[in-house]
Amino acid sequence: MIIYGKQASLYALTKHEELVQKIYVTKTSILPKELLTKFGAKLKIIENRWAQKMSHNGNHQGILVEIDEPKAPQIEDIKNSNFIVILDGLTDVGNIGAIVRTAYALGVDAVVASGIRQINLSGVIRTSSGAALDLVPLVLQNPLNLINELKQIGFKIYGASLDGKPLQNATFAKKRVLVMGSENRGISKRVNSKIDESYKIEMKRDFDSLNVSAAAAIFIHRMGHAVE
Repeated sequence: MIIYGKQASLYALTKHEELVQKIYVTKTSILPKELLTKFGAKLKIIENRWAQKMSHNGNHQGILVEIDEPKAPQIEDIKNSNFIVILDGLTDVGNIGAIVRTAYALGVDAVVASGIRQINLSGVIRTSSGAALDLVPLVLQNPLNLINELKQIGFKIYGASLDGKPLQNATFAKKRVLVMGSENRGISKRVNSKIDESYKIEMKRDFDSLNVSAAAAIFIHRMGHAVE
């Protein structure tokens, strides 16, 4: 797997040395001296045109890193968590990456990307600034079995909805799941049927909604502090 961009690449090099196979740079000054010394045997200098090709014309910022794919959590790992975020039908790499970054920073234990067949993990690692290397999303095309199992062991399921109750007044169970739907469709009907409580972010001005990653950040922050 190839990841690129300075933030994600440096995060991989400093936090996940065990995954690193090869480093490609357009100039050695991109790397701090300590990393040049540490990874010298794995370093290769390439022309910008090759960097463009390897990044599919993405914003590589002069550095690409070949890494082993990080392992996603198992279902049992997720069931042993306290705070889980389920992304229902989200496909945009930028939004998923931003949510994973927030989730990791604010103490979420697991992220599940559901309603999709696969995920562009390298893109999510990049857009999460490397956080997805530590909080690897589990991909489940159908999350209903997981949700049912979580409910059976005491989790409460909370959803973000424009028809929900005000978020600022809410408190949440210790074992909790936040479900965020896509911006276009919201939470799917089959997943919505499993939700125990729905909440919304009340706007100060006449505006319909926030970007899903911004809304997720507000929900995650609230759910991380207002625990029963």
